[in-house]
Amino acid sequence: MEKITFEKTVLPQIGITAKLAGFYITDHFHEKNIDLSKEQWLILLKLNEKDGQVQNDLALMTNRSKTSLTRLINTIEKKGFVHRIHSKEDKRINHIFLTEKGKEVFARSLPVLQNLINNLQEGIDPEDLNNTIKVLNKIQKNITKHHLNIN
Repeated sequence: MEKITFEKTVLPQIGITAKLAGFYITDHFHEKNIDLSKEQWLILLKLNEKDGQVQNDLALMTNRSKTSLTRLINTIEKKGFVHRIHSKEDKRINHIFLTEKGKEVFARSLPVLQNLINNLQEGIDPEDLNNTIKVLNKIQKNITKHHLNIN
């Protein structure tokens, strides 16, 4: 079996890239007076796509634990971007809705994020970009397969 040099594998590169992208997005949002992190923005995106999502469903959609998502929702609720409504059928279930302030900050963030994406993808051949996305999708499937022991 060949010895693997960790630094020459895709795993640390994915981690470094994700961390740098998160800082990049958050810093640019703050420069534009948009009080959001990358993670908070993702919640607003999912609610913009379908408002009133069940909190546990948002956790699944965003690959977060229920506890982590609860903290995230608490933070953006304090900022006035979302509000919770308990289900009439089951008080343990929370539906999350965008507020008008949340809709406004999301709308302001879209062109900023589009510009950031353009900057990040600058100089990358579209075919290379498509291949990179395909490879990352395969890695995600492998993680899911091996993490959940699905054969």
